[in-house]
Amino acid sequence: MENNISGKHIIGATLDMTSRAGREARVAMKIAIDDFNTKTQQNMTLYTTNSKGKVVHAIHNTINLIDTYKAKAIIGLQTMEEVVSVGAISSEKHIPTFSLLDSVPQWTLDQFGYLIQASPSQLAQVNAFVAIMESCGWNRFTFIYEDINSASSQIIPHLMESIKQSGVQMINIVKVSPLAASSSLLEQLGMIHSGPCRVFLVHTSLETGIRLFHNTQMMGMMKTGYVWITTNLITDLLHTVNSSTFLTMQGVVGIGSFFPDTGSRFHDFSSKFQAKFKSEQPKEHNNMPGIFAVQAYDATWIAALALTVENMSALTFVDTVSLQSFVGISGELVKIVNKKPAASQVFNIINVVGKYYRQLGFWSEGLGFSEVINDRAMYDASLQKLGPIFWPGRPLHTPTGQAPLRVGVPTMALYKKFVQVKYDDKDHNFTCTGYSIELFKEIVRRLPYNVAYEFYPFNGSYDHFVKQVYLKNFDAVIGDVSVVSWRYQYAEFTHPYTETGLVMIVPPVASHHEQWLFVKPFTRDMWALTIIINIYCGFVVWFIERKNSLELQGSPLNQTGIIFCSAFTRMFYTSVDNVHSNLTRMTTVAWLVTAIIIGQCYTASLTSMLTVGRLKPKVTDYETLKNSNAIVGHGRGSQVASYLVNVLHFKHENLRSFTSPEEYAYALGNKEIAAVFLVAPYAKLFLNKYCKSFIAAGTPFEEGGFAFAFPKGSPLVSDFTKALLNVSESGTLQDIEKKSLGLEHCVDQEEILDKYERLDFRSFWSLFVLAGGTSTIALVIYVMQDLCKTERRSLATIISDVRKYLVHRKKRLSRKVSDADGVESSNVPEIT
Repeated sequence: MENNISGKHIIGATLDMTSRAGREARVAMKIAIDDFNTKTQQNMTLYTTNSKGKVVHAIHNTINLIDTYKAKAIIGLQTMEEVVSVGAISSEKHIPTFSLLDSVPQWTLDQFGYLIQASPSQLAQVNAFVAIMESCGWNRFTFIYEDINSASSQIIPHLMESIKQSGVQMINIVKVSPLAASSSLLEQLGMIHSGPCRVFLVHTSLETGIRLFHNTQMMGMMKTGYVWITTNLITDLLHTVNSSTFLTMQGVVGIGSFFPDTGSRFHDFSSKFQAKFKSEQPKEHNNMPGIFAVQAYDATWIAALALTVENMSALTFVDTVSLQSFVGISGELVKIVNKKPAASQVFNIINVVGKYYRQLGFWSEGLGFSEVINDRAMYDASLQKLGPIFWPGRPLHTPTGQAPLRVGVPTMALYKKFVQVKYDDKDHNFTCTGYSIELFKEIVRRLPYNVAYEFYPFNGSYDHFVKQVYLKNFDAVIGDVSVVSWRYQYAEFTHPYTETGLVMIVPPVASHHEQWLFVKPFTRDMWALTIIINIYCGFVVWFIERKNSLELQGSPLNQTGIIFCSAFTRMFYTSVDNVHSNLTRMTTVAWLVTAIIIGQCYTASLTSMLTVGRLKPKVTDYETLKNSNAIVGHGRGSQVASYLVNVLHFKHENLRSFTSPEEYAYALGNKEIAAVFLVAPYAKLFLNKYCKSFIAAGTPFEEGGFAFAFPKGSPLVSDFTKALLNVSESGTLQDIEKKSLGLEHCVDQEEILDKYERLDFRSFWSLFVLAGGTSTIALVIYVMQDLCKTERRSLATIISDVRKYLVHRKKRLSRKVSDADGVESSNVPEIT
């Protein structure tokens, strides 16, 4: 304890002199007392004590300062334990106590009425950290903190609250002890070193932080791809470390406390501090004042001012170094401290480069990043606006923030269109292609953050494949991986990206028992036009031949019957010898040609339907197969075998595995197996290729479809699912499917029959024109000849009269048009 001078106003201080913060605070408080006494002509006395970081010592020193030295105010309390213990004593004795701890909880300030937080809270720095995460496109981080005292953990709830309002996730919390052996620290680092996340927020004391970065460098965790961000506990003291320490922290980005350091008042304080600190602490490498010195200087000024509150003129001499404010003040002190402007939530952003660190800029709450803090400051949400940043490994580009995902790819895919792994002997690497691969790449491109990945082939069953994420051999598995319940004990799945269900496929049998099958060869329009043409041609033949044949005469009812009878029998009657007129013969020939061709096509189409069409499943339910001990097939290595045994209760010896669709088709065609069970995406491709050889039977069984698998609890599951839905809703999923799986689509048997075997009138329109046109020409000629006989005039005369009539009518029409034009033009004045 120091007994400087005796006086009326005494301020006591209990500080941890074993720390740099305590040593800076003591020197700054001495300078503050000297400046205050000089400017106010007061006789203020300062007594400082050393708590050595022990709560017991802090309590003893505080009681001694109050009872023995009659201190009117206490300054210090750098730990939460000291705040609670000393705050209770000082409040009981009605002694104002100024805490230099920057994270005093509000409940403590409310409980102890004479406790004052003399340094602004730095908890808002977690918002600056989240802003850095969002600016760089990182969404996951690991939090490393040291349980220095109960106050150090105060940042955790604020951090949780801050990330809750963003897309950032804290995937791991690592608690380190300042007394932990190096082996224990290395073990903890080894656990996070093997994980995919490479963004770390460090909230420890400077001493523990130095040990931490020394070990991370030894483990290769300070190389390219890693991101290390420190809070103010380390950043605020970086000016005190030597160059060898900086060499272990290359690329670290720090968030530190802000205070104005450009005014004349600060420069005067800095000069005094450096001289005094150097004389008292000759072993220190750096004599520059930090945030702890500035806050201690301000707190001492305010405490001294509070003790002279009865002299209100002293308010004009408030001469603090920074513009920090205090909270939780009660009593008469409110009148003084409320004169101070409110603290602005501003933080320094620094970057360790070479043997020191450089100031990147600042982050301001609600504004963003800026290079300066003044009225001309330009703010931006992007950290990159502060200039180039050197990350660990010294890359200038922003790291991805995570290790490349180890993505497993199956080599046993039944359909290589989904996923195919090829080994290149020349380059000695693997190439992965297919629908699942392209979809995975598209999803990664749509994630709101950068993700690096590497593909690794896997040759084994799909159950063992999924289990690899549980064993931490893969960070994800993709491909034709089905979602089934028993795999959830090893992994979590995204939303399926294919159809769901398990389909039973069997050989078909033809069914000829449909009562209206005979009308199927023609479409409805084709039947209608055929009937109309036949009736029309029959009418023309009857009309021409009715006077030459007694068979075509009689009552109107009899003649109508003859017309309809000849219309439908002429298609099957090919002789034209029983007709008397050449016009009839011309009509009949055209009619017969049309009838013969259409009839032959009808016969061929009906024959095709009877021999090939109307396919139905040979077996309609799996119970029939199971009860008859039939052999059924499935894909080798897939989950279908387990489903057939455990759910459908097939005997294991009745199952056969295959590795390609061609093997399925061969086995089904040769009756080696009675059915094959395929998941819906494979069934679709199989039936597309063998649409007339095999058919789906029964209702598909419940099965989850294909999806991507990740470790249980992985935050990537929800991110990939959201991106997958975005790909699907935008139509990109269908585009990838067409490109990777082909443009053909499986259609059912009825659609095939309608498209390729039913005959449409458009295929025979020329024949209908021939028959109808010939009949019409014959009919016209016959009518004109009949007119000649009736009028006793030649055919040439009749044609000449018709031509003259048409020409005369045309001239009359032209004359009317000319007269109308003349009348209209006569009403328009002529312009000369």
